[in-house]
Parts: sequence; C-alpha cells; structure tokens
Amino acid sequence: MIARHLGPALAAVVVLSASGPAQAAPAQQVPEVMAALGDSISTGFNACGWYVSCTSRSWSAGDHGEVSSHYLRLSKLSGTLQKHNLNFAVPGSTSADLLGQVKKAVAAKADYVTILIGAQDACVRTEQAMTPVQTYRRRLDAALTELRAGMPRARVFIASIPDLRRLWQVGRDNPLARTFWTAGRICQAMLAKPSSTRRADAERRDRVRARVMAYNRAAAQACAAYGPGCRTDGGAVFSFPFTLDHVSKWDFFHPNVAGQRVLAEQTFRRGFDWIDPR
Repeated sequence: MIARHLGPALAAVVVLSASGPAQAAPAQQVPEVMAALGDSISTGFNACGWYVSCTSRSWSAGDHGEVSSHYLRLSKLSGTLQKHNLNFAVPGSTSADLLGQVKKAVAAKADYVTILIGAQDACVRTEQAMTPVQTYRRRLDAALTELRAGMPRARVFIASIPDLRRLWQVGRDNPLARTFWTAGRICQAMLAKPSSTRRADAERRDRVRARVMAYNRAAAQACAAYGPGCRTDGGAVFSFPFTLDHVSKWDFFHPNVAGQRVLAEQTFRRGFDWIDPR
C-alpha cells in the first residue's frame, strides 16, 4: 500500500470571538456550484470498494442518500445545486496540493468550497517528516488568497483533522487493525508499533497528536483571516468519539459510510445558515 493513498484529512478548532455580544451571521443563499477539496477522506476512499475512491459517499459532495452529504442537504433547500457537485480532492494530498485544487475550484466557479486536508501532513513514515506548522499555515493562506482573488464571494468550510491518536486507541487491541496498519505501513508516525506501551512510543503518539492540534489551530486562524465567508467545525471532527464501526474494514483507517455520515452531520450543522434563493 502506498502511504500517499492513505489518510483522512483537514483542520479547524474553536475560534474565540472578540469580547462583547455575539452578532448573528446573516443567512447565505444556497450555492449554485460546490466543490470538495482535500485528500482521500473527501473522495470517500474505501467507503464502497477495495482501495478505490467512492466519491458518491463523500461527506461533502457525495450523492449517496445514506451519507446525507453537504451537497444533498443543500439540494433539498434548492434545486439549483443539482448535479453541480464537484470533487477535486485527491487521495494522498497534503497541504502542498491545496493550491492546485483551489485553482480548479475557481475555474469551475464554485461558490461553496469545503476543505478537509492535513492528515497526510502528519501521516508520514516518521515523526520528523511531518510538515512544519508554519509551512502548513502558509500553504492554507496561499490557497485561500487564490480563492478570494478568483471567487471573491465564495463561501468556505474547513473541517478539522480527525484525532489520529483516537484511531490508535480504538484499534490497538484489534488484531486485524494492527495487521493492516503494520503490513500497509499506514500512518506510521502515529500507528507504528501499535501494541507498544513503551514510554518513547507513547510520547511519539502524543507529539503527533499535538502536531495535528497545531494544524487545526493554524487552519482556524487562516479561516478567520479569510473573513466572514469562512466557517470551521469548531474542532467537532477532531473531538468526535468515533469507533471502529466508523472505519473501513479494508484498511482500518479511512471512514466507511457510517463514518462519512458522521462527518457530514458534525460539519454541516456547524457551517453556514443557508436560505433558498427562490
């Protein structure tokens, strides 16, 4: 298994508002074109087939009723979005690939963009190979700047990177999960030596988790800098207590249909207030 074909993906935590009473954000018209950006999680990788992307099961732009994606929820509000669900996410993508995906979204005139990326920046062979936080933030800023320049009124939703240590916690006692992680060299920065209780391995897992949390903070800051046209999930995906029931049994890593449905639920209700433009 190629490591770049593995990984959930992107980032956000709670952004504290300035002091004073909170102002309700105005409702937004349902978009006409939406685009999913990110890595394998947004392509629905391993959610319906053996090591293939299942874009119909994507939490963002999928059209499978069992997932109830952002696209399907928005389509219920207005028919204007029907069949205008684009997916530019690519399995294995890191933050370095986001700018290229944004350019495709701009060319397609997407006025609603979801971003879930960053797990592959942490899910590398060694802890030392993880993307520096400053680099991650710079890449997000560049991508969002490109989006603003090309589609100034586009709405952006950034989902948080899932808690990779949580995956280790729920799978470490499962022999099949350990076998897949080891044989496939899946996310070795976190999942190497899954049965080890040595202090060095525990500290390594803690540091990788801390890096993911730092990515989430950086993404939330980038979203805040973008302005009122950007929302995050407030860390909901990172904090969700998922179990192996939410994970594909083909790799014990990617979300299955149930996991994609949870992602859609956790993110959509923390996003924009939409209104039917008709």
